[in-house]
Amino acid sequence: MNITKTAGRAALWAAVSGLALASAANAQDTIRFWTTEEQPERLERQETMAAAFTEETGISVEVIPVSETDLGTRATAAFAAGDLPDVIYHSLQYALPWYEAGILDSDAASDVIENLGADTFASGALGMAAVDGGYAAVPVDGWTQMLVYRADLFEEAGLEPPNTYENVLAAIEALHNPPEMYGFVAPTKVDENFMSQVLEHVFLANGATPVGPDGFTGFDEAATIEVLEFYNAIVEASPEGELFWDQARTLYFSGNTAMIIWSPFILDELAGLRDSAPPTINDDPETRDLAAATGIVTNFAGPSNPDGAAWGDVRYFGITADAATDEAMAFVEYSMNEGYTATLAIAPEGKFPIRRGTEDNPTEFIEAWAQLDVGVDRRAPLGDLYEQEMIDEIVGGLDVAQRWGVEEGQLALASRIINSQIINRLVREYMDGVRDAAATVALMNEELAGIE
Repeated sequence: MNITKTAGRAALWAAVSGLALASAANAQDTIRFWTTEEQPERLERQETMAAAFTEETGISVEVIPVSETDLGTRATAAFAAGDLPDVIYHSLQYALPWYEAGILDSDAASDVIENLGADTFASGALGMAAVDGGYAAVPVDGWTQMLVYRADLFEEAGLEPPNTYENVLAAIEALHNPPEMYGFVAPTKVDENFMSQVLEHVFLANGATPVGPDGFTGFDEAATIEVLEFYNAIVEASPEGELFWDQARTLYFSGNTAMIIWSPFILDELAGLRDSAPPTINDDPETRDLAAATGIVTNFAGPSNPDGAAWGDVRYFGITADAATDEAMAFVEYSMNEGYTATLAIAPEGKFPIRRGTEDNPTEFIEAWAQLDVGVDRRAPLGDLYEQEMIDEIVGGLDVAQRWGVEEGQLALASRIINSQIINRLVREYMDGVRDAAATVALMNEELAGIE
């Protein structure tokens, strides 16, 4: 890392924190910020936050909405033309490939993280963007997939939380009583990304991955057989049919399943804040009874991986190679410090605080986030809806969040493997009795080996 640049940027950090930024403002009056949060309400909130930054620093920010589906091609074209924006809000999938392509300035991102304090960030989110000597981009927010369960029924039956394969299966044994109560609702519709997402979480939980540092490795047979047998068990405890996110939510909301896997975007609906998806466990569509009866697990473990894993989706601020670097850093630092609560407020139910607090107050941003309103037709703070223990579990998943290929530097290959839906298809065929577990693992490795 360039020590001279670091020292200068540390001085700028002090300026952002309360001193004038006249020199930076004189160097460039406007920076460009690409964001994929393009919905009108979210865009308005980002513009408000950017205006507050401008008032404090004199640096104007042009907030430019970019569709998520267009972001990759637009960034590549802008890089070729030497016309990248200064800062890009982007998903995990771009962090390492853009760093390798020269689109992102890792020195700038690393200096921002150092200035803010690396130990104030969730370690899992930092690790996903780690490169030699620093970080490709600055983690902003994220969410972890959740195993949602009826904590009241677990307590009545004397069951442990479903944080391991073993505990999930024990709960199914105790609670599965169809059609009144299904032990689980697991996705089986192979052409739905929801099945891909849930399967990756279940594979990660048991330490099963198809990639290594040098590329495709194939799945370990023993660990993957454990995954297949577990998944088959939760499917057998599910209703028949082609299941995806809709049936999982519907049956949980009606009180007819003990466990599902879902994203945190269920949290406001679960508390009766969205008329289009109300709980139907009783006659009150605005009831909070189901939310009060619910527990969540973000990290769960299989027998071959006692530490377990959480499946995480993380978003980053990337400072580009074409940026007015000091001004871009100042904007990112402001957005992650004075403006961080406003950054999270764009959509709190899906923006968990990756920066937990400051050196002086290590939980400042967790506490502020828990008081941000969520909901659509009605709004309430998450902290009013859920106990502190559950809030801690929600946020804590980001410390151990994982995805295939991130640690190995093979995220792009892992993404192509997932998107092929080969795993979905072969897992479904195994569950349908087409072939046994060992043959399924062998065929899976054979077919996936052809993906480049």
